[in-house]
Amino acid sequence: MGDGMCYSFAMRRLGFCVLLVSITCRLSLSQDVAGTPKQTELNDNITIFTRILDGLLDGYDNRLRPGLGEKVTEIKTNIFVTSFGPVSDTEMEYTIDVFFRQSWKDERLCFKGPMEMLALNNLLASNIWTPDTFFLNGKKSIAHNMTTPNKLLRLKDDGTLLYTMRWAVRQ
Repeated sequence: MGDGMCYSFAMRRLGFCVLLVSITCRLSLSQDVAGTPKQTELNDNITIFTRILDGLLDGYDNRLRPGLGEKVTEIKTNIFVTSFGPVSDTEMEYTIDVFFRQSWKDERLCFKGPMEMLALNNLLASNIWTPDTFFLNGKKSIAHNMTTPNKLLRLKDDGTLLYTMRWAVRQ
């Protein structure tokens, strides 16, 4: 009978340990899911951000410029020169490396959310209308694509876009 009592006591002790481990694991998992208030807020913002992006291009036609038939689309441009040269006297040409910035408003891309501006990746740039800008008298231009296309796209909640690209232009 002594061995049976020891076995019964050991089984109860083992069962109690399994129960404690199970409760501890459940508490740990529920804390990971719920997280801290900052983590919960971050998860909420990611959900809102995803909803905004999902609805942004719903019914959007990137072949049509903003305000088509209503008003002129004003494009603001800015060039930041990072390097100039080499200059060739014999070929009468030079090369410049620039950050070319364009900004315009597309009311079709207005959104409502907790953030005023969305920083978007370059993949979205191919899905929205962008100006067909060119350099007059440019002989050759190269968009920098190392390691990914060097493009930046920012969207404000009122539909204003900032589109920046890095270019090397031979004139």
